[in-house]
Amino acid sequence: MTLESLLDRCRQGDELAWEALVRRFQGQVYGLAFHYLGNAEEARDLAQEIFVRIYQRIHTFRGSERFVPWMIRIARNLCIDRIRWLKARRYGSEVPVDEMIGLSTQGPDPEQQWQASSRKQLLYRALQTMGELNREIILLKDIQGLSLEEIASLLKVPIGTVKSRSNRARLELARRVLALGGGCAAAAPSGA
Repeated sequence: MTLESLLDRCRQGDELAWEALVRRFQGQVYGLAFHYLGNAEEARDLAQEIFVRIYQRIHTFRGSERFVPWMIRIARNLCIDRIRWLKARRYGSEVPVDEMIGLSTQGPDPEQQWQASSRKQLLYRALQTMGELNREIILLKDIQGLSLEEIASLLKVPIGTVKSRSNRARLELARRVLALGGGCAAAAPSGA
């Protein structure tokens, strides 16, 4: 079933279509919430709230928009609201890196699994040390796959700003990965 027909059926109140829509996007919504919050349980709770909000507003979705950017805009706004709420309540526990990784990559070779898991841990640790603005750009562009135009619209900034922020974010991520990688830092380009 196409996404368009699924959305039409959801607007008509079809519960099975809604369930199919949630199943199709639950991983993406949870992943976005997890990247913003850094806590698996908070991300699960917030993912449910995000789908409730989408359900409440699905009738406002216009077919001329792409659904995924619309859904991410709702999710991002709720993530930011939750972060503010948590900060206001002095919730500041550190999340161990092990909790952030989740299940290891499935692969035939245990050594390859370990290498992939190590790279993933390094990347997540590097992302957590980045500034909020650069981390968000990496999340939206490289992890969620939004286009530069969609990010510009979502953040309400010019596309040139998104391009320059994207370049700076990638450079910062590379520097952070190299710094956390220890011995690999010697291989860092001098201009990075």
